[in-house]
Amino acid sequence: MAKERVLIVAVNLSNKNKDHFESSLEELVSLTNTAGGTVAHVMTQNRDRIHPAYYIGFGKLNEIKLQVEAMDIDLVISNDELSSGQLRNLITHIGVRVIDRSQLILDIFASRAKTKEGKLQVELAQLQYILPRLHGQGRELSRLGGGIGTRGPGETKLETDQRHIRRRIDDIKRRLKLVVEQRHQYRKRRKTNESFQIAVVGYTNAGKSTIFNRLTDSGSLEEDKLFATLDPLTRQVRLPSGFETLITDTVGFIQDLPTTLIAAFRSTLEEASEADFIIHVVDGSHPDMEQHQKTVMGLLHELEADGIPMLTVYNKQDKFPRDIIPMYYPYFMMSALLPDDMKGFLNKIEDTLKDEWDTYHVKLEPEKGYLLHKLSRETIIDKREFNEEENNYDVSGFIRSEHPLHHRLVKGEY
Repeated sequence: MAKERVLIVAVNLSNKNKDHFESSLEELVSLTNTAGGTVAHVMTQNRDRIHPAYYIGFGKLNEIKLQVEAMDIDLVISNDELSSGQLRNLITHIGVRVIDRSQLILDIFASRAKTKEGKLQVELAQLQYILPRLHGQGRELSRLGGGIGTRGPGETKLETDQRHIRRRIDDIKRRLKLVVEQRHQYRKRRKTNESFQIAVVGYTNAGKSTIFNRLTDSGSLEEDKLFATLDPLTRQVRLPSGFETLITDTVGFIQDLPTTLIAAFRSTLEEASEADFIIHVVDGSHPDMEQHQKTVMGLLHELEADGIPMLTVYNKQDKFPRDIIPMYYPYFMMSALLPDDMKGFLNKIEDTLKDEWDTYHVKLEPEKGYLLHKLSRETIIDKREFNEEENNYDVSGFIRSEHPLHHRLVKGEY
């Protein structure tokens, strides 16, 4: 199937940061490629404000129409979210399909959702996006299913009746509420089992899934594409000392993420806020690395997860264009593709946890082997020796303050 030829349109507002504009434009090109399109041309316009009726100025609109005809363009994508009126006016004037950045991101999410929950969350976000724009898209909605920006609800021949869509939104919310409750119960059970939980977060395409796979030997999707991972995956990992932890790979963050998506995926993103420790993966080779980090930290703040202990990992060291200056501490620089770097990374996780946790030192009789086994899995043991003269194990290590055994171990009561 031939790829759709895409023309990208973007307004550079005079009061906005120029670097941010350039990076959002580059990102939109990557998003288009991820969705299966080919960017044939990019047109920008400098303005003091967005045109209320056409998004861009009328003169530029005529230029776009000429380019669409001359370059045989199938689809126009705007870098900003469009209103119902802007959408209708652009489609009428240009004569080809028009979507905006938000609809493109929703389309990619729809193609990547694999689980029942993921599919429901994407459909909810799409319906909430479509509802206020029904009049803008008009007959376009009756032809859904034919190209970028049409995945999801369109596959079920979406009716353009607002009452129908609202009923469907209510139904999805009800079903998702049950899924969220089940997820909450699952997280609660993990907490009851005293499982230590690590969440891997980061900007999309930073290498989270690659790191997750190397840590867990799992088959999570690894691709050099935006949003390769959509549904969270949790696996058990054993650190060098023997300490066992649960680690979760989460959906990639992105700047200007559609608000409907943040709301719909809140329960998924809450995996980060429920974690005991966060690994923030950063693509250290990306020119807009600083903005990526700010975006992730901003979303973590929204989720009230920015106070959780964190290790920042600057990944793709083999591609670093220069020596980079870390924005956050503690940090680790690595390439997830190098086995030695992965070993160093595991040791760094333990070192970071040691700095956060309290020390303990106990002597255990031989018959308390079950407790020794428990400590090797649930704490970081630094030293374990058998003292033949005293006939006991001399054990020292590190334990998190929330662990049920913390109080007695720190006091050396065993």
